[in-house]
Amino acid sequence: MTLMLLDAHTKEPVQAEYLVHLPGWTLERYLAEAPENAFWEYVHGEVIVHSPVYAEHQAVVLFLTGLLRGFCQHTGLCCPVLTGPAGLRLEPEVIREPDIFVLAPEDAEKARGFPVEARPLLVVEVVSPSTRRLDLEVKPQEYARAEIPEYWVVDRERRTFHQYLLADKGTYRVEEYREGRVEAHSLSGFWMQVEWLWQEPLPPETQLLARILPTDP
Repeated sequence: MTLMLLDAHTKEPVQAEYLVHLPGWTLERYLAEAPENAFWEYVHGEVIVHSPVYAEHQAVVLFLTGLLRGFCQHTGLCCPVLTGPAGLRLEPEVIREPDIFVLAPEDAEKARGFPVEARPLLVVEVVSPSTRRLDLEVKPQEYARAEIPEYWVVDRERRTFHQYLLADKGTYRVEEYREGRVEAHSLSGFWMQVEWLWQEPLPPETQLLARILPTDP
């Protein structure tokens, strides 16, 4: 299924970012019709269609994916690192498509199909103007209910990094950073400087991995 959003006045395709909510769907229809190359999420009978992301958004996603994947590969953690629009089932009637999610080594065999049926160690969302409320208000509640241990939100426009850590069942405590070192609680040994995310252009991942990766004594 394809969807084109047109401006009501010009009848031209909308160029700005958007979220479109389509009610009246069933889970079966969503699983059958959701496209593989676009972000379509499903929440209790409603499909949420995301606009195509800007190149700047994709650059941050690829940058963080490279760091996380490189760390997991070089440390032998064997943690699958997946990116959207791979689907992740949080509840029977809630399927989200995070920008990045990292599975535990014991769940490596579950990194297949749609949606993925596993609880990630870490989920990362990169904010777009159209998704700021979704990423900072709605999804933290969903991810906490799913007992995902750690959730990051990167807001490059406002230069803020939010780290959500599971405190009690169903609730997060959150730390906000604009600079400094952040250590992943779900991936022991992984850290990064928040300032890396604000650089133009983004720094080379290979150079940063040489700093991040543990050295032999």
